[in-house]
Amino acid sequence: MSSVVLLISFALNVVNDIYASFVEQEGIEDEDYYNELIDLTSEPININAATYDDLTRLRFLRGEQIDAILAYVDAHPMESLNELALIDGLHDYDIRNLSCFFTAQPLSQETKLYGREVFHYAKHEILTRLDARNLEESIHNSKLLILNSQFKISYKFNYQNRILFGATLQRPTGAPASGLQYGGYVQVNDIGHLQTLVAGNYQASFGQGLVIGNPFHMGKSTYVTQLETTQEGLKKYSSVTGGGLHGAGATLRFGGKRLNTRVTAFYSLQKDNDSLRHHAVGANVSVRFNKVLLGVTAVENIYSDSVRYYFANAAYNQNYFRGNRQFVGGINVRWNLGFLDLFGEVATTQNKTWGVGTQVGLRATPVSDINLLLLYRYYSPTFDNTYAYAFSETSRLNDENGLYLAADITKLNHWRFTAYGDVFRFAGVKYGIPQAPSWGYDAQVQATYLPSSTWQLDGRVRAKQKGKTATYSTRWQFDWQQSGWHLRTRADANIVTDSVGAITYGVSLSQDVQYSFSQVPLALQLRLQGFDARHWDNRIYLYENDVLYAFSSNVTYGLGARAYMNIRWQIIPQLALYFKASTTIHHPQSTIHNSRNGAQSTDTDLHLLLRATL
Repeated sequence: MSSVVLLISFALNVVNDIYASFVEQEGIEDEDYYNELIDLTSEPININAATYDDLTRLRFLRGEQIDAILAYVDAHPMESLNELALIDGLHDYDIRNLSCFFTAQPLSQETKLYGREVFHYAKHEILTRLDARNLEESIHNSKLLILNSQFKISYKFNYQNRILFGATLQRPTGAPASGLQYGGYVQVNDIGHLQTLVAGNYQASFGQGLVIGNPFHMGKSTYVTQLETTQEGLKKYSSVTGGGLHGAGATLRFGGKRLNTRVTAFYSLQKDNDSLRHHAVGANVSVRFNKVLLGVTAVENIYSDSVRYYFANAAYNQNYFRGNRQFVGGINVRWNLGFLDLFGEVATTQNKTWGVGTQVGLRATPVSDINLLLLYRYYSPTFDNTYAYAFSETSRLNDENGLYLAADITKLNHWRFTAYGDVFRFAGVKYGIPQAPSWGYDAQVQATYLPSSTWQLDGRVRAKQKGKTATYSTRWQFDWQQSGWHLRTRADANIVTDSVGAITYGVSLSQDVQYSFSQVPLALQLRLQGFDARHWDNRIYLYENDVLYAFSSNVTYGLGARAYMNIRWQIIPQLALYFKASTTIHHPQSTIHNSRNGAQSTDTDLHLLLRATL
């Protein structure tokens, strides 16, 4: 069982590294996508039976990489994942990641579902999680103690990724005993012409997300040339808080490999607050012919009352949608030409005037191991849509014009260079930027040195200006792993200049030590971190490992230190225990706004999770 623990540790490290590359830079979090990556490590995709939709679940794969994998498998099914090295466009780090989510098995001709088979071969998972928080502040030799706790119970049923069911009950932190939250989903895949049927909590994503998309959209990260949305359609949503739709939807599929058509319809009812009800009725039709995809999406939003905002007279929200009914529609296309990959979407929204949003991208691979991306986006001032999630400098797709250029170069042995530059302009006032019009830029260069599978070194510098605030930051990271050990040393620093010329700084230094025992089914991880970032603008995002199906994108600011410990114990093959203890100490001189003047605060968290599988 100890060898199993080593494999689990490797897979979890890969998942955490992939996910961290997204959330640390942009702060975009999606619990459901993180959970899906974890699930794929235990229910890997059979690469010989994989479809385009299956591969788009791995959002770090570019569109042309997916096409290359499918073309290779179609010509000769794989006998071993070692054959991934023969596919153009896949590098060592890609293959390392993919090995956690793929398996190479012979094709099975059996597609029928039988009741006994479903319940006999299905996988069942029961999770019980308890979190506790202790916030202690020392003020003039007296102590203020604040205790919070939450619990969560969930059940998952999975039969070969064709029949899935899940239910969750939780009481969030700070909620009264009666403040329970609950949710669930049912998803059925690949039965005749029925591609997907979902009910309960689910997500919908089509095109580039200008009409409706996934909240966890591709932003600026180490995957600099992967910005388009590749995953389309309906899928379950296991979280019970935010980010999902609530209702039902279905997708029908017609045709074969070369030419196929998908027709999707869905309905959702949400409570946006205590009194407002939000109905959404949508549909999508997409046609794929070889490497060309064309889709049309439409959503009608119906509200029980007129949409209002807490700060109705704020200058930044004057073009946000107001009313009780809104139509949103768009057309998207993707065309792969081998070394060129074209994708984009044009959408319109009903508002004061009809708003227009567009995103057009061109990816090119002029020579092997050099990948380039050019992306243009334009969202008119009156383009505003509740369910729109796409590449943008701000969190809301509204009043933005920008051009993004990126390069990913792996031409030199043991080296990888990535860089991007983004310039953008806002015609009106934006949240936090009172000047109008305003403009900004964001540029980053990163180098990775990988001399062997044992260690690597990463260095990154970034410069960003939005309005009259400029941020200059750098990050250096060293990784070493061998024989169950994994050591990581990381240093972050930034300087911020504001509109009046004031200069502030933030620094952080952390050390991770992880060890998976070879004789017992136990894995440990420790981190020590010191930080000095006394202004919110100097905050540093530092990803943390957590218990299974959980993550922490810790926001470091103030003056102090942080430490945490993770324990993973595979008690028996069907039962595992996960535990995390963390504590943060803020110095009395810290200027963070949740600490009183002259007070030292200690914030301690305990997470305990028990996982049973059958």
